[in-house]
Amino acid sequence: MPTIQEIASYAEAGAKKLGIAKYDVYGATVDETSVQVDRGDPKQVKASNRSSVIVRVWNDQGKLGVTSTSDVDSAGMDLALAMARDASHFGVEEHIPDFSPEAIAPTAQVQVETLPAAPVGDLIHTLIEVEQQLLQAHPAIASVPYNGLAQRSTDRFYLNSAGALRQEARTYASVYLYSKTEQAGRKPRSAGAMRVHHGLDRLDLQGCVQEAAEKTISHLNYEKISSGKYRVVFSAEAFLSLLGAFSNLYNAQSILDRRSLSTVDDLGQVVASPLLSVYDDALHVDNIGVETFDGEGTPTRRVGLIEQGVLTHFLHSAGTAKRMGASPTGHASIGAKVTVSPSFYHVLPGTEQRSEFSLEAADQVVFVDDLQALHAGVNALQGSFSLPFDGWLYHRGERVSIESATVAGDFREVLKGIIYLEPELELTPAGLSPRVWVEGLSITGEG
Repeated sequence: MPTIQEIASYAEAGAKKLGIAKYDVYGATVDETSVQVDRGDPKQVKASNRSSVIVRVWNDQGKLGVTSTSDVDSAGMDLALAMARDASHFGVEEHIPDFSPEAIAPTAQVQVETLPAAPVGDLIHTLIEVEQQLLQAHPAIASVPYNGLAQRSTDRFYLNSAGALRQEARTYASVYLYSKTEQAGRKPRSAGAMRVHHGLDRLDLQGCVQEAAEKTISHLNYEKISSGKYRVVFSAEAFLSLLGAFSNLYNAQSILDRRSLSTVDDLGQVVASPLLSVYDDALHVDNIGVETFDGEGTPTRRVGLIEQGVLTHFLHSAGTAKRMGASPTGHASIGAKVTVSPSFYHVLPGTEQRSEFSLEAADQVVFVDDLQALHAGVNALQGSFSLPFDGWLYHRGERVSIESATVAGDFREVLKGIIYLEPELELTPAGLSPRVWVEGLSITGEG
């Protein structure tokens, strides 16, 4: 792929030939290799190189045309600019996107390690080894049907005709292990774990094996649970899954589209227990996928969404910020339509907590470790959810795996029903969060 300076030069020359005065370009390339194994043998090896470039052109009437391409040499850029120019005649006439006013503002200076890709043979050998360790962790663990070890290198850029020029490169590696048990007269039980870091050598492979094994073994002793109202503790991963499923609460585009639990006038309103504060922080030091600018070139930053239970900010693109009299927050993705999405959550206690709770001393408390079927069990516009989950019932300090159950409620009531946030934060791919205690949620058991 040409360098960003070459792409900028091609775009400038092409725009001049075509009589285009205003344009911008966002692009990314991804090199990825992934492997899967099955009982010590390679099951699947995949390698890909993907490029995606979005070109936007504004015509003399200010209308916008958008096209995508994977060809960013001189001829390819000329063609993309011409297609976007032609498409602009059919562009929308209301709320037309514009350059971000911060597209040339300085971005944060972050220290990010980029590591060379490991040979495919090393990936296969490593995954076979950790699969074997997991299989040997307990006689009941019969297979690891879902597993994967992947490494990815990304290079992304943004430029526009007003002089913006940004670029950054990142590398990632991830491992996923999901084991399954087989015991005579007992139902199969499963559990998984995942780790992410900048490269294969930095992955916490042993921690992933130990977590997957411990969770799987803990589910061997399972019992049915009676339906009713329970005090519920959400793991960090489960709580962040709910935050993501109901992100329309603080998504400015969803609010303007009237597809949100909030309205434009809800800033400053109490939406949660004062014990809760939620931030979106793409620049957090623990964020392996740190990004310093969004799809419009806006610098990313730490944004307080909920502070001590109060809704304090929305996530904005340049367009939503202009319409709502705010500043863009660095959460835009461009395409046929500009979209807004969160980056990396950071959940913290808000006000000082006067009570302390412990699972070791809990009685009739349900711990929700992993939520399932989020695509089907969430009504994001009503705020309701009913989701199967993996977890345990704590009774007088002892935990017993729950055979099969669903947890249901209203997300807004969950936020207001928070009674405790544990002091330790857990790192997940979606962000940082403690375990979150919520009073009185409906648990429906089976049988």
